[in-house]
Amino acid sequence: MREVLMLSIMLVMAAATVEAETPRAIIERAVAVAGGDRWLNPETLVLEGSADFYSPTAAGPVRHVDDYRMWRAMDAGRTAAHAADGKLRITATIKGKLLFEVGFDGATTWNDKGIVPKAEADKYWAENFGFGIIRQALKQGFTLERAPDRDIGGHALKMVRVIDPAGVATLFGIDARRHFIRYMGFATPRGWHERVYDDFVVGRNPRWLQAREVTLFYNGVRQNTVHWQRFVVGQPITDRQFAPPPELTNIAGAAK
Repeated sequence: MREVLMLSIMLVMAAATVEAETPRAIIERAVAVAGGDRWLNPETLVLEGSADFYSPTAAGPVRHVDDYRMWRAMDAGRTAAHAADGKLRITATIKGKLLFEVGFDGATTWNDKGIVPKAEADKYWAENFGFGIIRQALKQGFTLERAPDRDIGGHALKMVRVIDPAGVATLFGIDARRHFIRYMGFATPRGWHERVYDDFVVGRNPRWLQAREVTLFYNGVRQNTVHWQRFVVGQPITDRQFAPPPELTNIAGAAK
């Protein structure tokens, strides 16, 4: 009788363990650790720091950007994993001189050279947009799948595939011990794109888990590492911040 009871307890515990390892449970824990409901819908995010850019043929960084900034207005109803959504602006400056700039005002993509044609813009965003889809992963219409676990940077990761309503997949790696989101990977027109996140800090009011180091790879080759030093969550950002500068708008109008 005692052996039967022990076997029953072991089966219940095993079932609970399996349930805890479902992809949904893994994502739920990651969301809770990242900041919960506020992290799911931050509305806006501003990041400031520096970045190192690499060449495919050089061993070390070839360009250090001492002022790298991103402004982001989120789309809470996002459904496409790798298409532009919400609003975005990124600037890269070296010793006060602009290296490059790119923005999306919700309809138009632009950079420091002018307005970007839609086909070119769609390709660019397909190669770069991706992380934010995990904020939608628990919603109806999304599918979650387990993938083989792996180790990155000495951290054991539980791998989960997030599939958007259109069938586009993004692979996420969740720290098995601390539940941080440490990895993202997805197919792009440029090849397999990966991001590795590290050096996490927790902000207060609101509670927000931020990776201060983000390294980007294409086809296994490091492209750049961003070092975020300051972040601001949920503060108003004017539409003007995302709009193309007047001189770019004038150039586009003159070209028509």
